[in-house]
Formats: sequence, structure tokens, C-alpha cells
Amino acid sequence: MGTFSSFFDSQSRSQWNYNTLKNFRQISPIVQTHLKKVYMTLCCMLVASAFGAYLHIIWNIGGYLTTFACFGAIIWLHSTPPCQEQKRVSLLMASAVFEGASIGPLIDLAIQIDPSVLVAAFVGTALAFACFSGAAMLARRREYLYLGGLLSSGVSMLLWLHFASSIFGGSTALFKVEIYLGLLVFVGYMVVDTQDIIEKAHLGDLDYVKHALTLFTDFVAVFVRILIIMLKNSAEKGERKKKKRSD
Repeated sequence: MGTFSSFFDSQSRSQWNYNTLKNFRQISPIVQTHLKKVYMTLCCMLVASAFGAYLHIIWNIGGYLTTFACFGAIIWLHSTPPCQEQKRVSLLMASAVFEGASIGPLIDLAIQIDPSVLVAAFVGTALAFACFSGAAMLARRREYLYLGGLLSSGVSMLLWLHFASSIFGGSTALFKVEIYLGLLVFVGYMVVDTQDIIEKAHLGDLDYVKHALTLFTDFVAVFVRILIIMLKNSAEKGERKKKKRSD
């Protein structure tokens, strides 16, 4: 927790004013152009993912098949040389559609329970992404890359927790630990991956397709966890109302 508190302390010690928000002198014009392409591609991926979720709602196609198709498209993308840009972008959008269809059952459940929860979860994720990604861009170069090791340990813990729950049976407490720890880990990855992309771009790696895929993975991971938390809270509120009415 100390590393995360140091993140906020270092930001609060900075002079957060309008001039600070305009300070992108540490980011070269070439890298700024690259970041614009990355974020534009990310927006297109979110639209494609929403289309995939819509396809699930219409035809009920989401499941293991679309999940494997998403992984297959990503592997195919990574094996395609950067010179084939059009093919790589097509594979990127296909993976986003398959990812949207894969989380389609969760989105469909949210629409049935309370559509406002779905909107609130997306807006909350977008705000968190903008804040943490913006903080990473305004911070000194490579300042938060050291968090990568800590976050990798967090991912390892999540995998072991999921493995343990699948063998010994899950509990409500363990489920909450997985959800909240996962949310904390992937919010941290928003910061680390943004700085990693900036650093790689300064070193000449301008592969906006791969970088957009990295940020898209972070966005979806945070969105799913926020949506699950909000749905659980909404369901608990509904149960309380039913109990009050029955009393």
C-alpha cells in the first residue's frame, strides 16, 4: 500500500494548475502524435467491443468460443509483421468485437437488472482511465515503471486465488478479495502501461496497434470489475427493499 500512497503523495506535492496540465515538454512531438493514434485506436476498439456486446444481446453468441476467438486474433496479430498495418488493425478490431461478445452475458445481465448501472460503470471506468493515464503522462519519465513488479505479483496472487477457489470452492469473502484486488491491480496497470508506452515510443517503438491493445486490456479489466461491484451492490439494495416491503 505504501507504493500506491507514494504515487498520490508525489502528485499532490506537484503544483497542479493550468500550466502543469499544459506541460508536455517531457514528451516529444513524435511521441505526442503516437499517443494520439493510440488513443484514437483505443476509442475505435471500445466501439467495436460495444458492437460485439450488441451482437451477443441479439444472437447470444458470447461464451468460451468468442473468448478463444479473441485470444486467437491477438496471437495472430502479434505474429503478423508491423509492415502489414491494415491486416493488424483488422485483427485488432476483430479481437475487440470478440472481447465485447465475451463480456456480453455480463452486460446483458446489467441491462436486465438496471441499465443505469452499466452507464455508471462505463463512465466511472473512463474517468479513472483518464485520470490515471493523464497522471502518468504528466509525471516524470519512468517514475512509476517500478510498480510493474508489484503489479505482476498482484496478478500472480489473483491467479492463485482463482485456482484455489476452483479447487476448494469459492466463498463470498474470497470473491470480494479477487474483485477488489483485481481492480486495484489493473488501475495500477493503467499508470504503468501508459508510462511504458511513452518510454518505448521515445526509444523508437511506435507500434500503436500493440500499444492500443495493451490499454484496451486494462480498460476492459477495470470496467468488468467495476460493473460486477455495482451489480452486486444494486442486487443487495433490491433485496433490502424486498425485506422492508415484506416486513
